[in-house]
Amino acid sequence: MTDTAPQDVLREPYLYIGGQWSAGRGADLEVENPATEETTAVVTQASVEDVEAAIAAAREAFDGWAATPVSERAAVLRRARDILAERADELATIINREQGSPPKVARALHVDTPIAVIDATVEALERFPFRSELGNSIVLREPVGVVGAITPWNLPLHQVVVKVVPALAAGATVVLKPAGLTPLAAFALARAFDDAGLPPGVFNLVPGSGRVVGDLLTRHPDVDQVSFTGSTPVGRTIAAAAAETVKRVTLELGGKSASVVLADATDEQLATAVKVTVANCFLNGGQTCTALSRLIVPRERLAEVEELAATAAAKYTPGGRLGPLISAGQRKEVESFMVPGAGGDQAVTVTGDVDLPDRGHWVVPTVISRVDPESRLAQEEVFGPVLSILAADSDDHAVAIANNSIYGLGGAVWGGDDTALAAAGRLRTGQVDVNGGGFNPGAPFGGYKQSGVGREIGEHGIADVCETKAVQR
Repeated sequence: MTDTAPQDVLREPYLYIGGQWSAGRGADLEVENPATEETTAVVTQASVEDVEAAIAAAREAFDGWAATPVSERAAVLRRARDILAERADELATIINREQGSPPKVARALHVDTPIAVIDATVEALERFPFRSELGNSIVLREPVGVVGAITPWNLPLHQVVVKVVPALAAGATVVLKPAGLTPLAAFALARAFDDAGLPPGVFNLVPGSGRVVGDLLTRHPDVDQVSFTGSTPVGRTIAAAAAETVKRVTLELGGKSASVVLADATDEQLATAVKVTVANCFLNGGQTCTALSRLIVPRERLAEVEELAATAAAKYTPGGRLGPLISAGQRKEVESFMVPGAGGDQAVTVTGDVDLPDRGHWVVPTVISRVDPESRLAQEEVFGPVLSILAADSDDHAVAIANNSIYGLGGAVWGGDDTALAAAGRLRTGQVDVNGGGFNPGAPFGGYKQSGVGREIGEHGIADVCETKAVQR
């Protein structure tokens, strides 16, 4: 840590392994506040020996935790949920410091949403069919074993919860590697589990680099499943490495989600579609894998949509409703999509410049219209507050544009109820919101195509970390 770091720098010198807080043996890692570019915390990373110890602790704890009655597992998770709820404001402050989200977003998106996911997962656990009958067979669903969870920086508590809580609910044990850019929320979760009375070794926290901690979790023979959220290129690497031990893999990867306005959408639906799409695209500084980053509209309504989008985007002021990007590197990458030509020869920017704070990794929230469906802007994940508007000649054309992507994670459709539901069924994507349908914390979450493998959250998240056994009699 440099001498210029602020005096209130948080320190996390310990790892959570086998139910104990022990000193890490890796190098210190400085955590930057992306809104100010100042060091906000120093975290000690795990060494190879630390990761080995965490895996061994998880392996030793597995049989006991798997045999723990469902009612007891549910009770522990509920206690942890209540502790997180009691500490919600503290958690929001932590996430504001390490990830940069404005306070209201930090509370609503980053804290309240994962708490709702825990509620839904515990409810699913209590009705989960661990045992069923099929003819002369008893069908058993049994926890997979030790799960290695590798989580991203954009949603530092939520993405941990959607992996860890269903795994613990199923009876699996977990070794977690949080993102190096945003590790602090994971420490808060570990303390909640510890205070809730989770047995030693059931959950273990080992922060560190992907090259050390992530690679070892992915390749280790005593890890039975690896669950990763992050970029598609890294997901391919993890899948290949996990294949060496024929390890089960859950991957939640990139997205290029489309918000499709159909020809029969009313004026009110069109206005709502634009407002909601802009809000969704700019949420979390545009740093969500499900961001509705493509708005596909009837060509004859393009000028109207451009005006509506520019008005909606103007409300997202950096430092107000819009937070910073996570790093200087991410800012540079996002800005590369704003240059002339990124959206094709006919693309036009319909938003104006805004004043940016003097320090921090801020970018101008941007809407670019008349984007070529084959352009880089339309095809690649931006992961920043940049919305593309594309014109379609018919509903069939709009669906074809939406499906013209290597990704298939989220999406939205706006129009008459019957036509919108029919179009939603044609989108090759894991989630679709119809006419503003809201997030369901119990519904399965995951993607088609190169957006991933497997499903998270609720009953489907529990099933994803279970093996299935048939016993004939």
